[in-house]
Parts: sequence; C-alpha cells; structure tokens
Amino acid sequence: MSQARYDVVIVGGGHAGAAAAIALRQEKFAGSIAVIGAEPELPYERPPLSKEYLAGDKPFERILIRPAAFWEERAVAMLLGTRVEAADAAAMTIRTDDGRTIGYGTLIWATGGEPRRLTCDGHHLDGLHTVRTRADVDRLLAELPDTRDVVIVGGGYIGLEAAAALTKLGKSVTLVEALDRVLARVAGEPLSRFYEAEHRAQGVRVLLGAAVQCIEGDARVSGVRLASGEVLRADMVIVGIGIIPSVAPLAKAGAVTGNGVVVDECCRTTLPDIYAIGDCAAHGNRFADGATIRLESVQNANDQASVVARTIVGREAVYDAVPWFWSNQYDLKLQTVGLASGFDQAVVRGRPEERSFSVIYLRAGRVIAIDAVNAVRDYVQGRALVLAGTQAPVEALADKTRPLKELAAERPA
Repeated sequence: MSQARYDVVIVGGGHAGAAAAIALRQEKFAGSIAVIGAEPELPYERPPLSKEYLAGDKPFERILIRPAAFWEERAVAMLLGTRVEAADAAAMTIRTDDGRTIGYGTLIWATGGEPRRLTCDGHHLDGLHTVRTRADVDRLLAELPDTRDVVIVGGGYIGLEAAAALTKLGKSVTLVEALDRVLARVAGEPLSRFYEAEHRAQGVRVLLGAAVQCIEGDARVSGVRLASGEVLRADMVIVGIGIIPSVAPLAKAGAVTGNGVVVDECCRTTLPDIYAIGDCAAHGNRFADGATIRLESVQNANDQASVVARTIVGREAVYDAVPWFWSNQYDLKLQTVGLASGFDQAVVRGRPEERSFSVIYLRAGRVIAIDAVNAVRDYVQGRALVLAGTQAPVEALADKTRPLKELAAERPA
C-alpha cells in the first residue's frame, strides 16, 4: 500500500492550524495540504466555548472558522478525529493513532495543549469538567439541567468567563482561586479587584487564597473540600488552571522543548522543515522584554500562521506582532493590548465604579500594556503607545479627558 504524502502537513485543527492552511492558499501555495485534527469537527473558534457557546448565545455552526465547502474548494484535506503519536524528522513522516504513516515536505505543528488537571483525591469523579473543546462544553451542558451548585477552580479568564455564563443560566456559582486575587498572573491589582467585585455583585461567591484539598463524592462529585476544612457543595466542578502544551511527539523526535516547543523568529523548530505555531510554540517576544513565552490567543495563532506561510513560499517574514486579547463577562468587554508581565506601575484611567475604565501598565516609565474595560477608544488608541514604548507623564495617562492618541507622539528617549 502506498504511503500518503502531502507537501505540507499541519498537525492541529484549531485556530493556528486552520489559519496556516488559509494563509498558504492566500500566498498562492499550490502544493498539497493536509490538516490533521484530533477532534471530529472542522476547525472552529475556541474563545466562544467559555462565552457565547456555553451561555447558549451562539450555535456551533456560527463558530466554525470556515464551512466545509471552503476547505474542499481550496483542496485542503481534513483528516479529522486523528491524533499524531510520533514524528520522524529524518524520514519526514508522522504516525497517527490509527497506524497510518504520512509523509510531508514541511510539517507545521499546531497542536495547542491539553487542560491541566487536578491531581488531588477525587479528581477522576464524574461531574468534573474542563473547557477546552466543543465536546468538553457539550458534556457540561448535558449535565446542567440536573445541576444547581457549580464550583469553578481557577480565577483566570476561563474560570471567570464560565462563572459569568453559568450565573446567567441561573446556577449558584463559587469560584475558588489559590492566589490572593483573580487574574494575578496576567493583570494588575486594580483589574483583579474590579472583576472580583463585579462577580460578587452578580451573585458569585469568590474565594481567594483558597486551596483545594480534595474532591468529595462516590461515583460523582458532591463537594469540594478546601485546605481550610470547608466543604463546598457541588453538583459540578469546572477546572480552569491552564494548559500543558502538546509537544511530546516533537520532543521525542529531538526538538528543543521547554514550556512548549522552542521556535525562532520565523517559527521554525530546531528540527529541519518543522515549524510550530499557536499555543504550543515557545518564542522570544520583545513585548515580554525579550523573554521566551507562549501566547494563548487568536492573535498569536493567526500571526504566527501568516509568518510560516510566507516563509514556506519564500517571502521574508518574522513574527513581531503586538499581542492582544479579549474577554466578555456579563456586559463587560475587556480588551487588552501588550503584555503586562514585569510592569512596575499601573495607572488607572477613568473610574472603575462607572464600569468603563482602563489600566495602563508601565515598565521603567514606558507603556507596555493596556487593559480597557468597556473603553474601546482607549484600546484602539493605546495600541500605538504600546508599539512605541511611549513615555508619558502619569498624570496625562490617567486623565480620561485627554485622548491617548495625543500622547502617541511621545517617543522613547
């Protein structure tokens, strides 16, 4: 039997993998392309899973990245419901979980990651959920009619968005965060305290500095025991404590890995003809003061996919895009540009109590990131400040009556 071979094989059917296939065809790449996806569905948007899809505001068809006809018309083979278990860089082949060996001319690794799980007693009980795939959310939704009390472990964006969606659906929600504030790893204290207060005002019980000791129940979860001894009643537990990048096959093949698979400015791994993009790619980022990081965002997936596509067709390209993110909770739209990591000053612009404000982050006097809550103008105009590393007086940044675009002309000394 002849071995299947494609000019480009893309492993991963999420945002990054889909964007890479789209970008290759936009760049007039005429070779054969295959996308190998672990899920049975065509590529779809992930952010709505913890927002509109969970809340019932968007059906699945509306979160497909492209309809089936799009991939057919562009001759992109979709090998779905298939996992890649091994890669052989010398033979230029990958092996799938159903025993197939597939050859490639170029391999793009876009596998994202698997949700980090609890490891305490009771972590295998029924009723524990993560929010990473459509199947995850469908399982969760199927159990909701018999669910009254939900405990969410993790105060990052996934946990907060799930809390907002489930509160909207009439559930009693308790959010448990081990650190002393929500969003502690990605935002400053003003934003954390705002969202804590907002969730509490919406009826969510927010517990900070609270460690989970174990999950209680027989076959199914009935409660969450905290290190303090308190037991939280739970018909359902949602765990949102980050992801583990899915890079084991590349690591076994010899790629340099750490927190993800290490790539250069063109998203090339240390293995020949193998690229990595999206959530699993560890890259040097000037917006993180040059640190090697992973970015879990649609922006990163799309921009890295574009860089790889241009590189494959012989066009010069490097990844140097400013990061941006968003989060919808209740009637609040948070838009972020830049990375706040390493900030030494946070300037609040506007009044949080009015539910429209921004937090501007500085490092050594330069703007490195902006969180804008119901403040689209600040987000749009603030992008130029982040790109330029603008230095501006704190008083001017905090003055809501002064448009940020007026300060964009201030350049680093």
